[in-house]
Amino acid sequence: MSSPWTITPADSPLGTFSRQERLHEAAIGDRTDLRSGAVQAGVRRLVRESWQRSISLRLDPLTAQAAPTLSADELERLRARNPLAAVLPVINTLLVRHASEFGLIVAVADESGRLLWIDGDSSVRTRAEDMYFVVGADWSEARVGTSAPGTALALDHGIQIQRAEHFNQLAHPFSCTAVPIHDPVTGAVLGVIDITGGDAAVAPQTLPLVEAAVAALEAELRIQSLSAPRPAPARPSGFTAPGILLNVLGSDHGALHGATPASTPGGFGAPVPGTRHSTDLSPRHAEILLLLAWHRQGLSADRLAGLLSDEQPHAVENLRAEMVRLRRALTVSHPQLRIGSRPYRLETSVDTDAGRVLRLLARGAHRMALAAYRGTVLPGSAAPGVAEIRLEVGRRLRQTLLSDASVEVLLDYARTEDAAWDTEVWQACLELLPARSPQRAAVVANLARIEAELCA
Repeated sequence: MSSPWTITPADSPLGTFSRQERLHEAAIGDRTDLRSGAVQAGVRRLVRESWQRSISLRLDPLTAQAAPTLSADELERLRARNPLAAVLPVINTLLVRHASEFGLIVAVADESGRLLWIDGDSSVRTRAEDMYFVVGADWSEARVGTSAPGTALALDHGIQIQRAEHFNQLAHPFSCTAVPIHDPVTGAVLGVIDITGGDAAVAPQTLPLVEAAVAALEAELRIQSLSAPRPAPARPSGFTAPGILLNVLGSDHGALHGATPASTPGGFGAPVPGTRHSTDLSPRHAEILLLLAWHRQGLSADRLAGLLSDEQPHAVENLRAEMVRLRRALTVSHPQLRIGSRPYRLETSVDTDAGRVLRLLARGAHRMALAAYRGTVLPGSAAPGVAEIRLEVGRRLRQTLLSDASVEVLLDYARTEDAAWDTEVWQACLELLPARSPQRAAVVANLARIEAELCA
């Protein structure tokens, strides 16, 4: 007897995608009676019942519902206090490392269905952005209707959802398997682990694989609840974040965010920040830390001084005095951050928001990269080295989005300050939009505005 939770050959023989689409359209597109004979015979009961719940919530199956609403700070706070942060390295080892081999991505959502971490095959991640399957999005059943992560949380059971079984048509190119994860002490639902991609995501072995991974995660959480807090892993996984982040995008001065170990509810030692301390830096100190974070191999005093200023007289002496002040300030605000000498170099791992944008672009996560891009790098800085970094980040963002991004992402970029007057970007949007798209009029109007201003 087949399980109601899994996809079997009888449920979805090859070549039945069009049949699934027709059943979806009949049952949902026209809001017909889900008790009709055709629907009863062709759709699994758990899917049919989930569709009914989705319809009762008046969800629209034709438009995107899961657009992320969390700010970067809100996302970091949710991540920091979620107990699953403590087992991200285990998820990486058991699932993420193998996901890319099979064209799959792995997502971790909290108990409300909000996606907190996503990793895996970069091309699938890029395609999944079109349905807003991105970090910060709400994929609860109440928001997007039938899906593996949302419906698994609604039923508190591991399930598989194949292509047209999704309530929202934007998700029909994908299949997924999801399993809830529970607090091993209290039994409360902590979140859900989801595998998304093509047919491999609902292969017969996928659900048992994810269930075994969840069992291992719950065992690890139990062990951690009985032991002392653990330090962060030396080599973060694709899900984890470094302990110190330097924000330099869109601000004339930098902000340094550091983390101190903290216990999450239930006594788990958190390998990602439990408490974040933010310190505003002077413009000069922000420039120095950015240059050292960008040039991880270190910089001689002469080279660093040259990257900070074109004025050569006394440049090195001024730099040495500034380094004394910077080290003194860090001793108070971030004692774990150490700067070595000869050459000047960071002895503590420091990430930058600008660097994260470039890494997201390299992975094909265009929408996430654009969301992380808050403006040019230290826009008020005249330091030559900072200007080079500013140019590199802006150029790579523009070139990557022009060549590879979806039209919706490119339109969002066109509306930024960087691209508001960029005719090539607006023209590319016009070429990518369908002939009958209602957005074409606004694009044409913007092109006319730019031409009029340039000719004035």
